[in-house]
Amino acid sequence: MNLKKGILLGLTSGIVAGGVSMLYNQVYSTAFYIDFNSVLNATGMFISCIIGCILMALGYVIAARLKRPLLIPILNVLYCILSFASIIGVLSFKLPLDVEFPEMFPGLAVPMHFFPALSFLALVPFFWKHESRN
Repeated sequence: MNLKKGILLGLTSGIVAGGVSMLYNQVYSTAFYIDFNSVLNATGMFISCIIGCILMALGYVIAARLKRPLLIPILNVLYCILSFASIIGVLSFKLPLDVEFPEMFPGLAVPMHFFPALSFLALVPFFWKHESRN
């Protein structure tokens, strides 16, 4: 995978993840009649999804340039582990005292931490033809 295709993969999967995050935020907020917009804004969601997906794509570009096909499954596992590890930040986040129903915040923010990895791993086959490992 070349750098141009990797950046395009990262941008596309980041935009998809950002869109899914926005949709999930809207559905969650409507379903439970809560509003965390003071803590979690749309711009931050989109930027973090795009940056995360571009970094994942750069990992794939580096693995392709090193001609190490076994690095790809290792990277996939690493991306999943990092997604799980990022949840620690959500669980330890201190909300402002004026936010209502703070116990509902992890239910909103935790799934969003998986959207970049999910969208990236779902879109990889459309951008990169995996070589056989035989």
